[in-house]
Amino acid sequence: MEGSRVTLNQKKRALIAGIAGQDGSYLAELLLEKGYRILGFLKKEDDVSVISHLVKDVVLEETELVRKEDIIRWTRLFAPDEVYNFAGVSFIPASWDDPYRAFQVNTLLVTAFLEVLKDHCPGTRFYQASSSEIFGDPPVSPQDESTPHNPVTPYGVSKLAAHLLTGLYRRRHGMFAVSGILYNHESPRRQDYFVTQKIARAAAEISLGRTEKLRLGNIDAKRDWGFAGDFVLGIWLMLQAKEPDDYIIATGKSHSIRDFLSAAFGHLGLSWEEWVETDAALVRPVEVGLLVGNPARARKKLGWEPAVSFDALVRMMVDAQVARLSRSVK
Repeated sequence: MEGSRVTLNQKKRALIAGIAGQDGSYLAELLLEKGYRILGFLKKEDDVSVISHLVKDVVLEETELVRKEDIIRWTRLFAPDEVYNFAGVSFIPASWDDPYRAFQVNTLLVTAFLEVLKDHCPGTRFYQASSSEIFGDPPVSPQDESTPHNPVTPYGVSKLAAHLLTGLYRRRHGMFAVSGILYNHESPRRQDYFVTQKIARAAAEISLGRTEKLRLGNIDAKRDWGFAGDFVLGIWLMLQAKEPDDYIIATGKSHSIRDFLSAAFGHLGLSWEEWVETDAALVRPVEVGLLVGNPARARKKLGWEPAVSFDALVRMMVDAQVARLSRSVK
């Protein structure tokens, strides 16, 4: 095999930028099961609790914003067959607070990866974590890979720039570079400031004796929610395909935050209406449209299907919070 590609009797090597996050940690588990050697990039301030069970099996490199010099050095030393870029500002409201950082991490970092791989490791396959937010307020729903882009947040614009750059390098330089247009995906590893985890934690706390209310913004907002563990399988399959292409990874089904509340509180025998208050101050300054993904291309070309249902996902997150909180009070 050419370039950095390994021979059949060697382990494949993967570099995961953002390994300490939800997606990075699930992907690392998947790749270890498949016999990969893994190098993970993380930041000094990252919470490594979700990968604590993996530390002995992976190589970790601490680097702020994944500097270009570090990418060059480790690409040469590690010679990865596959690079997965999950590094970025993922909390959308934060992109309004600091749009410069959103572009620095979500766009310029991707440019650095693409340039380094083009110059130093052209045979490496590259995955870029794109987002449904590139569609923003879409003219049609559900969306597919040909739906016009219309981001309505700095986060969405920064992700769209990276998405377009990835496709440009694929066409101009013949790189195996793909973008996964991921819709909302959750898990027990989701950070606490995301609304799904806020709801799961509040339901668990209330079931264990909490008395204060949960305050939320627009509970009628709808999203296409799936399980992160399912989504990383789709990501891996993208880099195993014969030809590079961009793919939507989604469930194709829409649920409101109200639906999430009902499933989470109902799982514990609670009525969410008694415990939830809406607060206009928590509503997004610009709300996205109805983002629902059509995963037909991934289904047809990759054989990918989501396995975990919406209700099962909600129960999984609530049960994990109950277990976590129960351990903390012992």
